Amino acid sequence: MSLIHHPTEVLKPEWVETIRAYAADAERSGKLHSEQLKLVYDQQWFNLLAPARYGGLQTNLPDLIKTEEALSWADGSLGWVVTLCCGAGWFGGFFDETIAAEIFSDKKVCLAGSGAATGTAEVSSDGYIINGNWKYASGVHHATHITVNCQIVNDGENLLTEDGGSLILPFVLDRADVELQSGWKYMGMIATGSDAYTVNNLFVNKNRCFKIDTEAAVVNTTIYRYPFLQLAEATLAANLSGMALHFIDLCEPAFANKATNVRRVNAKNIEAMYGALKDATTLLNEARLSFFKAIEVSWQQPEDQKILETVSSTSRMLAKVSRECVDELYPYCGLLAASPDTEINRVWRDIHTASQHALLTFLE
Repeated sequence: MSLIHHPTEVLKPEWVETIRAYAADAERSGKLHSEQLKLVYDQQWFNLLAPARYGGLQTNLPDLIKTEEALSWADGSLGWVVTLCCGAGWFGGFFDETIAAEIFSDKKVCLAGSGAATGTAEVSSDGYIINGNWKYASGVHHATHITVNCQIVNDGENLLTEDGGSLILPFVLDRADVELQSGWKYMGMIATGSDAYTVNNLFVNKNRCFKIDTEAAVVNTTIYRYPFLQLAEATLAANLSGMALHFIDLCEPAFANKATNVRRVNAKNIEAMYGALKDATTLLNEARLSFFKAIEVSWQQPEDQKILETVSSTSRMLAKVSRECVDELYPYCGLLAASPDTEINRVWRDIHTASQHALLTFLE
């Protein structure tokens, strides 16, 4: 497969048809539709990054990125949920082996969580007492397990790292031990069901704690030695790229509809619309090419810091270009793009919501 490709090269037409057929229903219910989930389970997309030794797909990074971009092209919310949940499944490479085997024995395993350190884990005998509240856990309604980041406390004192910062460690919990709370009230990514959750005075064994560090990987393969920051930046940028590609695809019928307004749209204006579409498509594909090249090179040399910095910069640039291309084309799409009942509007809302993620905001 060439570096520059369209998602139609990655996903089967019947998969795309299923994903999009239920996208509006998923948005109305605030979580993925059961038919979409059936497809996710059948294709093991929640297990894209789970270790092979536990039955996961353990996908290499270039193929992962292409798959996630394609899924977000099919539907932004579904692509985002798969990305965030299979990203949490990547933590399986760092879990205690006994816990990991137990978690991934479920054929419908799905991990969700929040990266915010808004909980505490107090040292207690051979485990910890966990308390806290976390926001924005995409896919949490489909999760079998939840991850939490906690500040470690001992005898009422916050433990510190060697450099004086708070010691923060992640834990993996059973979904039954977590209380969900309504918290996602934003204009887009509605079907991600990115709600909040709370944990109260929960004792967990110390083997529920893990460390995300290349040196702490239990499964010693390249994907678990790949730095988490660049993995996160790249996967999120691919989601925005997929949404932008979807929006561009939808511009053709929107422009055709706009062109029927003979009172306001003349040949010169039509030429301007399609010229903008061509320019946006070229710009986005140039950013995608730089991004995919960086991913390919970094996969071969995941310990080269300069190459990893290129992954970061091209990821952020792709996110920026994706947003800007959509915004450049939006005014030409007419009221069709402003109606919340249309597919093109859902894509517009999704990309403008997803692009608020902190990892993608700044170029530096």
